[in-house]
Amino acid sequence: MLKNKKKWIFLGIVAFLLIVFGLYRYYIYVTQDIRAQETAAILKAKQETSLVKVTEAQKSVWDTICWAIEGLDKDNRPIMVWVTMDENGKVKPGEGAVHEELLSNGMSENQIKEKATKEIPDVKKLKVVPGMYNGEYAWQLFYWSKDHYYYQFYRFSDGQSIGGPFTLPNR
Repeated sequence: MLKNKKKWIFLGIVAFLLIVFGLYRYYIYVTQDIRAQETAAILKAKQETSLVKVTEAQKSVWDTICWAIEGLDKDNRPIMVWVTMDENGKVKPGEGAVHEELLSNGMSENQIKEKATKEIPDVKKLKVVPGMYNGEYAWQLFYWSKDHYYYQFYRFSDGQSIGGPFTLPNR
């Protein structure tokens, strides 16, 4: 009787580990395209700019698909690199597909957050990510105010509002 109980406990543990391993492999399979795009964008940014170390990479999709990559240049200065992608997840060919800016030449994420909290009444759940809007390098705000979610864009270089607010419908 005790051997039979140990056998079932062992089989239960093995089954649990197989399920965890299967879920892990499924996660890898589902995210492989986005990870491949991120890797391609980072490699292109390192090839065409002074980017040496990546601290964060975020995908932005609005009217243009791009990866905004924050990191350090060869002089250890914080920079932002935008890599424009096509609809198939490949880096766009040609001039202007990769753009580099020193973070000191533009508004920081914290400065944009401060500006938004001053300008927008009752702002809650504020999320700020770098991206592009109508061909301009921008900060994209996603926030909750007055019972709605909104998107709004601020120019990276000077922090001026360049688009929005766009209201998301309540459901």
